[in-house]
Amino acid sequence: MKANLASLLAGLIFAVGLGISGMTQPAKVIGFLDVAGAWDPSLMLVMVGAIGVNAAVYWGVVRRRETPVFAPRFLVPTRTDLDARLILGAVIFGVGWGLGGFCPGPGLVSLAGGGMPAVVFVGSMLAGMGLFAAWDRVKA
Repeated sequence: MKANLASLLAGLIFAVGLGISGMTQPAKVIGFLDVAGAWDPSLMLVMVGAIGVNAAVYWGVVRRRETPVFAPRFLVPTRTDLDARLILGAVIFGVGWGLGGFCPGPGLVSLAGGGMPAVVFVGSMLAGMGLFAAWDRVKA
């Protein structure tokens, strides 16, 4: 129960941060990706801030504790190789991000506003996740 509350609190903080920073507005994301036109660096500043917070938490918590507070062990990725599945997933993510101006977190937060672009994005994202899960089951 405490783990679920901690996850909910982290998700709410993330959602508020996305809203305050304006990252739920597709125009901000597309402006960041438009390096040859009217480039908007604000997304880069948000990313640098997020990397800083993550690094501080990682070095301050994960490196100093043997186990997390609400779980039996830390789930830190150990793979370092690049495979076709990872590269293809990154390409699909990048194309979707560039075309729609949303990535999963801001897309979900934008649902609160009820706008049709967010509804279409999240619906497409869920359909893609379902198709991948079905393809992965068939392939295995």
